[in-house]
Amino acid sequence: MLYTPEHLALMDSIRRFIATEIDPFVDEWEAAETFPAHELFKKIGQQGWLGITKPEAHGGLGLDFSYALAAAEAFGHVRAQGVGMAIGVQSNMATPALAAFGSDALKREFLAPAIAGDVVVSIGVSEQGAGSDVASLQTRARRDGDDYVISGSKMWITNGTQADWICLLCNTSEGAPHRNKSLIVVPLKEGGKRVRGVEIQKIKKFGMWSSDTAQIFFDEVRVPVRHRIGEEGMGFIYQMQQFQEERLDGAARRLACGALIEETADYLRQRMAFGRPLLDNQFIQYKLAELKTELEALRSLIYRATEAYVAGEEVTELASMAKLKAGRLGREIADWCMQFQGGMGYTWDNRAARAYRDLRLGSIGGGADEVMLMVIARKMGLMDTGGRA
Repeated sequence: MLYTPEHLALMDSIRRFIATEIDPFVDEWEAAETFPAHELFKKIGQQGWLGITKPEAHGGLGLDFSYALAAAEAFGHVRAQGVGMAIGVQSNMATPALAAFGSDALKREFLAPAIAGDVVVSIGVSEQGAGSDVASLQTRARRDGDDYVISGSKMWITNGTQADWICLLCNTSEGAPHRNKSLIVVPLKEGGKRVRGVEIQKIKKFGMWSSDTAQIFFDEVRVPVRHRIGEEGMGFIYQMQQFQEERLDGAARRLACGALIEETADYLRQRMAFGRPLLDNQFIQYKLAELKTELEALRSLIYRATEAYVAGEEVTELASMAKLKAGRLGREIADWCMQFQGGMGYTWDNRAARAYRDLRLGSIGGGADEVMLMVIARKMGLMDTGGRA
């Protein structure tokens, strides 16, 4: 059993917070294609939920990752997945490397405000021509005295239009692609104004509408060398470690699909067809039972991976499996729930329809299904070192 009474109390507190501070507004945020991140993150920060695993010296709770996973699972119940994803970016995607490898000065300047919810942050890895293939990214930071001068662009940046700073992965030298990259904290705003050389363009997406997503361009943007996280050339390694928390966070949020199954069953109890409730149809009963079984199997995989991660074990294979299964199962559950609700399921504001749009990202973002399969195959010894099957 992964969760203790303390974990369950945390999840219960988050669910109550969602019911009063998030869900009443998600329809409005979906229509606006953004949500007030600074306002909401400040409220979440006051609860300590943006720094669950972060050092107490910088405002965090100092707990192990199992508590962050419990929080992610609870935030998966938000009725617009884009909001939960944005929270996950702040807590488990853009800040783990800074907390683990950043200097004390860098943590005081950037991590502490992120934990408090005083700023909104984002993670910059993907590019237009380099998504899942992280090693091929082209954004560069050249050394000029005590500064880095950054040029390039980043794509699919969650929180991108509202972010105050971005944890940027870029090339800082020539050489092997796994040893020439660094993670750098790059401010996007100063004094409430956009930093010189930074241009941001909002991206309209198929789903996750309440989460603002952007392409960010960097044109000779100057950043002090002291903004680098850890050692130069170690950025790829740091980011691979950071990905494990990202993938487990995203997978945990998919566990909330159980609520969608329950809501669909409730609807089918009331929906009459041919003189009886649709839920009396044995095919529907069996399919919902199968989906629930698959979801509980996914839960066991996620919890196993988390227990191993907390114990300090290497979990790339298990986290990739969890991410792969969560992405595929989430979209399968949404598809069947929309199908069983018929015409009502196809209406725009129906929860199953929104889940269908939102959960489709799970098999693309944070490493596509095909990349997860490649990682797993390599861990199984099925691929040579050149990456060919």
